[in-house]
Amino acid sequence: MFQRFFGRERHANRAITEALYAQIVAAARQTVFYSHWNVPDTPLGRFEMVSLHMFLFQHRLRGEDGVAQEVAQVLIDEFFLDVDHSLRELGIGDVGVPKRMKKLAKMFYGRTAAYDDALERNDYDGLTAALARNVRPDTGAWPEASLLANYVTDARDQLATQPSESIVSGTVAFPVANGG
Repeated sequence: MFQRFFGRERHANRAITEALYAQIVAAARQTVFYSHWNVPDTPLGRFEMVSLHMFLFQHRLRGEDGVAQEVAQVLIDEFFLDVDHSLRELGIGDVGVPKRMKKLAKMFYGRTAAYDDALERNDYDGLTAALARNVRPDTGAWPEASLLANYVTDARDQLATQPSESIVSGTVAFPVANGG
């Protein structure tokens, strides 16, 4: 029992969390998103892509119980810790961070609700519109939004085939985005 609380199990859980989060971020940082699909390569653009991939991860584990739900919660916590850290790296002071975190959390949960609704209804046009509205709010038309919507549906389908045991053991695989 002593080993469980202070030893290998705790270290293993942290390693799993770090591995999963690294895989989510790596998927979100695929070059094609920024170079070919015109996702802004800015802090906000990167937030949008990590949020999207975090949503896909959470969407996959929704409805699971036990360890899968614990992993899902730990990953959300890790995501928001990373966002907090990023704000501080950008020079936001201690006074401004909570206000920005509240705004970014509201943005995250609003986006995930829109993406979830579109996926649940198999509403490709709604998903495309939600992605355009969130990822490129500064432009009227964003033709590459349809490429990102295709990627999201492919990712949802690919994640659905991955066994929960594999995911909670530290391995999640997102599709490779191609130039389209």
